[in-house]
Amino acid sequence: MGLYPVIEPYDHGMLDVGDGNHVYWETSGNPHGKPALVLHGGPGSRTSPNLRRYFDPAAYRIVLLDQRGAGRSLPRASAHDTDMSVNTTAHLMADLERLRAHLGIERWLVWGVSWGSVLGLRYAQTHPGVVSELVLTGVATGSRAEVDLLTRGLGKIFPDAHERFLAELPPEDRDGNLAAAYNRLLESPEAAVRDRAARAWTDWETATIPAPPGSVARFQDPEFRRGFARTVTHYWGNDHFLGEGESESDDDGDDGGVVLRDAHLLKGIPGTLVQGSLDFGNLLGIVWRLHHAWPDSELVVVDEAGHDAGAVGDEALVAATDQYARAGARATGPSPWLTDPSVPARPPSP
Repeated sequence: MGLYPVIEPYDHGMLDVGDGNHVYWETSGNPHGKPALVLHGGPGSRTSPNLRRYFDPAAYRIVLLDQRGAGRSLPRASAHDTDMSVNTTAHLMADLERLRAHLGIERWLVWGVSWGSVLGLRYAQTHPGVVSELVLTGVATGSRAEVDLLTRGLGKIFPDAHERFLAELPPEDRDGNLAAAYNRLLESPEAAVRDRAARAWTDWETATIPAPPGSVARFQDPEFRRGFARTVTHYWGNDHFLGEGESESDDDGDDGGVVLRDAHLLKGIPGTLVQGSLDFGNLLGIVWRLHHAWPDSELVVVDEAGHDAGAVGDEALVAATDQYARAGARATGPSPWLTDPSVPARPPSP
């Protein structure tokens, strides 16, 4: 089956979302099709043309965006004077709602990868009426336990790389919240300190999370590296702004975080989780626990695949979007997914 052919967007723009931020968005596929929102990873990565290929362009109206501070959105997180206090999970979800209203969409399927799965899950939990389905891969929930695993626990598996990772930090910061400690370096007034920290952070990521060559190549771009590392550590160092510190832990001290705690809020929303069996996130059993706490979900485990589930994972993701497109096609009306079907959509560009 594989991915769908390469397509180009038929419309795009910069949406003013407030706080001095403008978010880049684009639409491709069928203007009258089933709306699908794509959430990229990171936090602080950017969207990719390849993400359009997980959807049948004849069936879907595919919406991509660069989240605040990332990609073509402005201002960029790589600029030291960009205000990161207005870049939180709540701000990103509000941006999604502004974009949905701007595009005249009533409900949409939400597709997310890695951090995009965290954002998608929380968006669905807090805005269940606007999410028709979820398709998630490289699944995470943004819990403190996951961050601790990725910044400290994996040091037992990659001791040399972890030693280099810790060496960039002041000795007094090596026993605490490592993401927050790195974020302090990335907010330093000294450019050289920020650049060294961004390099050390992305070196650790590439040492521990196998990724497609294109993802690793992006880390060679100093501007991307600075913006990515600054945004990831901003979120990871603050419990992804999910309010985890306010939740009650289970008897074993690990509640899996707010998203897992609130999995019952996903009731009635169909979902597909595509996960590589060798993804280090599986060491905590988070994806398995999420699936069992969310009866409307399907879990597809791809053997011998990591955070990127590879070609087999791609096939499972396309199968999921195809399945949900067929379900959507049973709806009645000329454009059942549009808020106002009487308003003609802009046709695709030649």
